[in-house]
Amino acid sequence: MARRKRTFTYEQALELLPAVAETTQRAVQSLDDLLAIEDAGAEGDLEVPQELVPEYQRIVARWAEDVIGMGVEVKGLWLVDFDSGAGYYCWRYPETTLEYFHGYEEGFQARMKLN
Repeated sequence: MARRKRTFTYEQALELLPAVAETTQRAVQSLDDLLAIEDAGAEGDLEVPQELVPEYQRIVARWAEDVIGMGVEVKGLWLVDFDSGAGYYCWRYPETTLEYFHGYEEGFQARMKLN
């Protein structure tokens, strides 16, 4: 079944952010536990032992599925976009609030601070 595209006002995205952040924090903690290190979520290029790859992939896939289920777009590991209809409100773990925006053609590198 095709998922309907969802658009958010800034207020709607901000209201949903705690659920996205909590889901992300749980996934980060699961990876931290799996890899037995202090901060797996902060590093983008972790060396995952081969025997842990299937579980690592399962945790990340479950996170992505949960976030997509909320109507939010997954753009990378712990990186999500809320479609505004004119571009994206952009959030990346461990940011504490929704502070960035970028157009449809630009990506993470071009995001601009909202305030």
